[in-house]
Amino acid sequence: MSRPGLLGAGSTIRTRIALVYGGVFLVLGAVLLLLVNLLVRAGTDADAEAIVAGADDVAVVEAYRIGDDVSRAAGEQMLMWSCMALLVVACGAVVVGWWTAGRVLRPVHEMTARARRLSGLDERLDVRGPDDELKELGDTVDALLGRLEAAFDSQRRFIANASHELRTPLATQRAAIQVGLDDSCDVRQVLLDSNLRSERLIDGLLLLARSERGLAEREDVRFGDVVEEEYAHACVRGDGGVVRGSRVLLAQLVRNLVANAVAYNVPGGEVRVRVEAPGVLTVVNTGPVVPPDDVDGLFEPFRRGEGRDRMGPGAGLGLSIVRSIALAHGGAVRAVARSAGDGGGLVVTVTLPVTATPAIGS
Repeated sequence: MSRPGLLGAGSTIRTRIALVYGGVFLVLGAVLLLLVNLLVRAGTDADAEAIVAGADDVAVVEAYRIGDDVSRAAGEQMLMWSCMALLVVACGAVVVGWWTAGRVLRPVHEMTARARRLSGLDERLDVRGPDDELKELGDTVDALLGRLEAAFDSQRRFIANASHELRTPLATQRAAIQVGLDDSCDVRQVLLDSNLRSERLIDGLLLLARSERGLAEREDVRFGDVVEEEYAHACVRGDGGVVRGSRVLLAQLVRNLVANAVAYNVPGGEVRVRVEAPGVLTVVNTGPVVPPDDVDGLFEPFRRGEGRDRMGPGAGLGLSIVRSIALAHGGAVRAVARSAGDGGGLVVTVTLPVTATPAIGS
């Protein structure tokens, strides 16, 4: 829908371009004709004075009158024909402007038609042609569609996985209730465990949503102090750097990394937590060997390592929350699988931007 303006509602860009083109030409042409007429009038007056100067005394008055009449008639004729020519050429300029605007705006109409035919986010405008502003606009729209497609796909996967995760404990509770509570401690324990797992799942979803929204408020946080509070055996060199962010979320990041390293360990294994550079946290654990191609998938919501039961204590959100918190702080997280010779498991590294603030309140 066109926005109402000086040309009225429903006026198109092509019409406006044509009228502006014709109007500008009319104004500039009028200025040009005014200058030409003034110059011609001045020249005619000079020639008339020269003719009068060559006449005798008797014919001077008549010569002046004839010269004025000739100059006035020539000026009127020139002005009339100039105005008519200007109007004709201005109309031609409007027609040329209309045609030119149509040629220039043809790619825009094609993009609009393609956009109307798009039936899904997986389709693109795919604008072809010279690398100009219109192609840049089309590429920008395609990039936007790509980001929207990725976001909607992520939401669909998240909703599907969340539905599956919530269905399992609810089905367990329903089965336990159908069996009957009576005085069975085992049935009560099953219900309590299932409810506890549901609470943890909901808490994890809320925390994940909070971290993905970004940080409304930030404060200076000594990253090393947070790591030592959450894991007393951590190796921290210096103060770990000062990070601008949420202390609560940073503590949750460390807590999730350590809990994940412990949960996916092997009997007699080890967990090493260290901060060797400002804003860089590394957590290393022993455990099952993870195929390198499966490492990136561990950061997806509800993805668990091999051998983990869906009815276990975890909800499969640990590393997803870690990644979301790191991104909310402008950082990144990377995981590398260890070989069987090194004891298996993962090396997870979180890198957070640190501020230039040397110290905060002791």
